[in-house]
Amino acid sequence: MREVTDAVCPGCGCGCDDLTLVFDGNQLESVSPDCPLAQSWFHDNARVSGSTVQIAGVDSSLEAAVTKAAEILENAEYPLIYGLSRSCTSGQRAAVRLADRLGAVIDTTASICHGPSIIAVQSVGESTCSLGEVRNRSDLVIYWGCNPARTHPRHAERYAVFPRGQFVPEGRQGRTVIMVGDAGEVQDCRLDLTGSQPDLVVPIQSGKDFEAINILRALLKGIQPNPDEMLSACAIPGLLQLLADKMKSCRSGVVFFGLGLTETSFDKPHAPSVFGHANVECLLRLVAELNAFTRFYARRLRVQGDVSGADTVLCWQTGFPFSVNLTHGFPRYNPGEYSAMSLLERGEPDACLLVGTETLPAFPPGAMRHLKSIPTIVLDYPAAEAFFTPSVHITTAPYGLQAGGTIYRMDEIPLPLHAHQMLQLPTDEDVLQQFASVVSPRPATQ
Repeated sequence: MREVTDAVCPGCGCGCDDLTLVFDGNQLESVSPDCPLAQSWFHDNARVSGSTVQIAGVDSSLEAAVTKAAEILENAEYPLIYGLSRSCTSGQRAAVRLADRLGAVIDTTASICHGPSIIAVQSVGESTCSLGEVRNRSDLVIYWGCNPARTHPRHAERYAVFPRGQFVPEGRQGRTVIMVGDAGEVQDCRLDLTGSQPDLVVPIQSGKDFEAINILRALLKGIQPNPDEMLSACAIPGLLQLLADKMKSCRSGVVFFGLGLTETSFDKPHAPSVFGHANVECLLRLVAELNAFTRFYARRLRVQGDVSGADTVLCWQTGFPFSVNLTHGFPRYNPGEYSAMSLLERGEPDACLLVGTETLPAFPPGAMRHLKSIPTIVLDYPAAEAFFTPSVHITTAPYGLQAGGTIYRMDEIPLPLHAHQMLQLPTDEDVLQQFASVVSPRPATQ
C-alpha cells in the first residue's frame, strides 16, 4: 500500500488540501475524509476503461485525432473554445494560445454561473479576503443564496464556521452564523453534511434579494423603510433589522454568496436572471458601506473546481475574465454577445472545442441542438458523462490525480497539484499544444 497525504482536491472551489489517498499499486483504494464530492471525483477519475481516443465514435490513435481536430479548427470560420474550469493553469494558458492562433471566441463556465458576479465586481469593486482570514477573524458568517452542505460540503468545517482561529479561539461557539435566501428554500439548507444548522435564518421573499439588500443599506444609515416595503421583501420584517444590527456590531464579518443571488434559484442552478448582476452589485455596495462600522468582506462560493483559475488566466492573458472574442486579432469582451451559450443559441459558431463538458446539462435545447450539428472536439476526464458523440473525443489526464499543475481556490489562492497515479493519458496542455502546432495562424478579420 502507498499513502499520499495532504493531497489537494479539485472537486469544488474549496480546494481542500488535507486529503489522504491510499493506493494499492496503481489502484486507488480509499480517499479520506469522507466528502462526497472528493470521493466521486477521485474514484471516478482513477478508473479508465474503454478507448480514450475516438473519431466520430470510432477508436483511433492520438495522432489521427489531433490531425482531424486541427483540420476542423483550421477550416472553421468562427470557432468557439469553451469550458476550462476543470483544467489547470497550464491547460488554460494553452487554450488561450490556441484561441489567439485561431482567432476564436474563448469562454469559461463562469458565463453561466458567476458571470453576473464578475460583472458586478467590475462595476463597483469588492471588499474581500482569503479563506484563511475568514477562519482567523470572522465572528459573523453569512451564507446568502447558497446551500454549502450540498455544493461545498467541507466549507464550514475547514474555513468558515467550525475551525478555531487566531481571533476566534472558541471556534463555532465564537461565531454567529446566518443563512439568508429564498423563503421556500433556505429553511432546508444546512452548513455541512452532518446537518449543522445556522443560528439565524432570514427568509427573503422570492425574487426580492435586491429589495432586501437595499433595506439593509437603509437601516445601516438610520433610515427606517416603509413597513409595507419591508414586508414585501421579508415575511418577518424584524429579521432584517436584526440582521443589520448584527452586521454593524460584529468584529469581523463575511458574506458568502452563491447562485441563488445571481440566478433565480440556488436549488435550480443555471437558470439565469437578468437581475443577477444588480443583486450582487447591491450586496457589494452594502459590504463596502459596512466597512465604515467594522471589518466586513464578501466572497463568491465558486462551484467548479478551477473556474477561479480560468478567470485569472484569461484576465492575465487577455485582460478579460470570460466571453472573449479574438477574431479581430485583439481581445474584445462582451458577456452575452460572446458567451458560449448565447453564441450557440444564435447558431453562430461553426466548430467548437470543449475543454470539459460538465456544464452542458445547463445549456438550453437550442444551444445543444446547434452544438450537435457542428464539428465538435471534446477534451475531458475519464469520469465525464457522454452527452453526445463528438467529431473528436480525447480523454485527458485529471490534474491533481494523474498530472501535476496549479489551480486557484475560490479565493484566488494558487494551490499546487501533483500526479499520484501513473496512467498513460495526455494532459489538456499536451493536446492543445499539439493542436496549436498543426494549425496555421489565422489573419485577423476586419
